[in-house]
Amino acid sequence: MVRVGLIGFGLAGQAFHAPMIRGVEGMDLACVLERHTDNAKKRYPNVRIARSLDEMLSDKSINVVVVATPNDTHYSYAKAALEADRHVVVDKPLTPTMKEAEEVVQLAAKRNRLISVYQDRRWDGAYITVRKLIQSGAVGKVAEYEARFDRFRLDPKPGAWREKANFPAAGVLWDLGPHLIDGALVLFGEPESIYAAALRQRQCSEIDDAFDVIFQYRELRATLRARIIAYAPSHHLLVHGTQGSFVKYGMDPQEEILRGPNYPDGPDWGKDWGLESEKHWGTLTRVGENPRKIETERGDYRGFYVNFRDAVEKGAPLEVPPEQFLRTQRALILAHKSSREKRVVGWNEDVT
Repeated sequence: MVRVGLIGFGLAGQAFHAPMIRGVEGMDLACVLERHTDNAKKRYPNVRIARSLDEMLSDKSINVVVVATPNDTHYSYAKAALEADRHVVVDKPLTPTMKEAEEVVQLAAKRNRLISVYQDRRWDGAYITVRKLIQSGAVGKVAEYEARFDRFRLDPKPGAWREKANFPAAGVLWDLGPHLIDGALVLFGEPESIYAAALRQRQCSEIDDAFDVIFQYRELRATLRARIIAYAPSHHLLVHGTQGSFVKYGMDPQEEILRGPNYPDGPDWGKDWGLESEKHWGTLTRVGENPRKIETERGDYRGFYVNFRDAVEKGAPLEVPPEQFLRTQRALILAHKSSREKRVVGWNEDVT
């Protein structure tokens, strides 16, 4: 049994970590660190509440620590857990700086512990679908790829640290950027250069609430976007290739359910979990053929923790290993540098 201590029970802990951990056979949500509240106890009466990290780590049966706290605390919590010889999962992004990210990765290697970053969007049904289409050659050689997250929210969230100026690693590029950047890097590898613009679309915004990030490859452009003022969302995924195009509207249905009151609990999530209705399936149009709908693959965010469990218990290779989340970290920092300096930056430029 992999026994897990979860640090933090805000949105990330409640919606994206606790249900996944409890939904994977062979994993046990043993303890939640909440300094001042008992929200985890209300939701999961049998889960122990700790008021400090030392209290959580005093339970020697806990062998995995999950960090789901504000970005400025990721480094200190991950470092302390690794020094206590626990395996570690950190919510994205790993840390606000490249130096801190490399340091915790080096510490994990020194301690012979696993560390990974929670890139759950790799288990989006739409992303699985487009990845399979590209790998199968269904659109031929890819010339253009676009992925975007569109939302419509005119007012800031009261008290949200992600929307506060001068908070380390705040803003939507640090928040949603890791999903889109990681996805492009998995599909196409490291780009030659990056051009980015971190935008403020709302007058009330203290920090970026939208972005454009462009990865330029030798014969391919990957465009990654997020918008806060998009009442009628555009496409979610777009691929143009030498043999055709694929266009997909609509986001994966898992997040909306996980944020709501009818969240799943336990390993049995039902046969329909992660399935998308036919009206949201993407359209593949190949050269010389009629357009046809492509059924969206089943999504299941639990896949991340299934893999992490197997890595702990069986030595399975990590689906999100350090070399991959460190390159996502590099891309995030370069994107901010490009936006700040209003220029194209090379992949190998300094990120200190």
